[in-house]
Amino acid sequence: MNIISGNIVNVFDSTIEYGTIGFDNGRIQEINYLGAEKTGENYILPGFVDAHVHIESSMLTPVQFARLAVVHGTVGTVSDPHEIANVLGVEGVKYMIEDSRRVPFKVCFGAPSCVPATTFETAGAEVTARDIAHLFGYREVGYLAEMMNFPGVLNEDPMVMQKIQLAQAFNKPIDGHAPGLRGASAKKYIDVGIETDHECFTKPEALEKLKLGMKILIREGSAAKNFEELIPLAHEFYTEMMFCSDDKHPDNLVEGHINQLVKRAILHGIDIFKVLRMACLNPVLHYRMPIGLLREGDLADFIVIDNLENFNILSTYLNGEKVAENGVSLLPNLTSEIVNNFDCEPITPERLKVSVNDGKLRCIQAIDGQLITNQLLVKPKVDKGFVISDTEQDVLKVVVVNRYKNSKPAIAFINAFGLKEGAIASSVGHDSHNIIAVGVDDESICEAINLVIREKGGVSAVSNSKRGVLPLPVAGLMSNQDGYKIAEDYTMIDKFVKEQLGCTLKSPFMSLSFMALLVIPSLKLSDLGLFDGNNFGFVDLFLAEHE
Repeated sequence: MNIISGNIVNVFDSTIEYGTIGFDNGRIQEINYLGAEKTGENYILPGFVDAHVHIESSMLTPVQFARLAVVHGTVGTVSDPHEIANVLGVEGVKYMIEDSRRVPFKVCFGAPSCVPATTFETAGAEVTARDIAHLFGYREVGYLAEMMNFPGVLNEDPMVMQKIQLAQAFNKPIDGHAPGLRGASAKKYIDVGIETDHECFTKPEALEKLKLGMKILIREGSAAKNFEELIPLAHEFYTEMMFCSDDKHPDNLVEGHINQLVKRAILHGIDIFKVLRMACLNPVLHYRMPIGLLREGDLADFIVIDNLENFNILSTYLNGEKVAENGVSLLPNLTSEIVNNFDCEPITPERLKVSVNDGKLRCIQAIDGQLITNQLLVKPKVDKGFVISDTEQDVLKVVVVNRYKNSKPAIAFINAFGLKEGAIASSVGHDSHNIIAVGVDDESICEAINLVIREKGGVSAVSNSKRGVLPLPVAGLMSNQDGYKIAEDYTMIDKFVKEQLGCTLKSPFMSLSFMALLVIPSLKLSDLGLFDGNNFGFVDLFLAEHE
């Protein structure tokens, strides 16, 4: 039997005592408490769980995501695979499940509830209620993933309600997604059985939903961040809150994961046992995950840290196997199979021209650190009868190209990217994952898009003198290569976009990917046109003076 000693943190009883833990055959066989907490000794506690993440957004396959995450004390995730489901349907979800089985990392997958997310875009696949029932047959599928179609819930759409009722029949938790929903609408949404939300922008919104019985997730991803706004609620509502990253790029995952939020929460004055409840216990209990919580008979999943201030992760154990030690992942560097759905031809600059029209130009205003956008009305910059990007006003052309078939590009304009030259493009475009690009001229935009098409998926950047692309051959969303190498490559292209092209956003490619996310207000662009998320319908690029 393996024996480990240290200060044992009991999150259930809010106690710390020195003792030993004996484990064998993947489980904790005995815990012996030997006295009071000892100064200078290491601490043993349950591992951290990301309560809502799209692994695909890390640009890594599940096995590579796990390699990076365990270094930071993460032992499991609650993962919604709807990104790959939008590309490949049920087969994409099965791909994620099968890949995750190659390592001991614990992933609770959701059955995607909204694929496609809306009828106002072109996705690569559909996940039906029958598909969801099939997915619930997999032991790794533990919940109905985020119900983004909250208008469908409020209007009691038969297909939406069938999926909710299926989850209830299978006794599966139901995740929510209801940004800004308040009052009677929020109550109706919650009353049908939807239990969580990770989309709260403000403390009052989160507080209202908590009081209505909903669990609230504090999200801190690469682009969307609500930690600072929501963490004060943890003083009182720690039993009903969790931490999540939602979407995290590989460079950020190398830097840290849920461990960073734990440390920040303690610095904000939240009691350490409340913080650990949110980071370790709540996700495991809510989603009934097969993760040990440091009790006799539990699976031997735990972490060892140096102290309760710095939270430096010394080692991570899964099923009694040491999978990370002193910042080094001990999980194998496995290469995954390539699957994809990508079928469009290169485009030409002529297809990106926009003829001038009467009235003001509707312009998407991106907001750094948020998924929501605003609508601006601007005077268009015109050259030879065509509207062009205006770098002085930071009004740039944004384009979405259908990657599943050849069709006419959708074109609009966007503010707040700050590019001074060139263009960037990505086949990660939530939720349907068509190609999305932004740039200062049609030639650069076209070249950036065609780099992505050439690789059948990836992120690209083009300047006046340089071009680069990071291929993402797995569904156009992920690389199947070494996660640490992908993080390095992503860091380089991200730096290029900021330093040479002049982008002012903290996470340019992540922010770009959300400019096609129609279920988040207010103005977005799908492959079918400019979309008003407040009124849930398409709008014209130009606003006539009389409107």
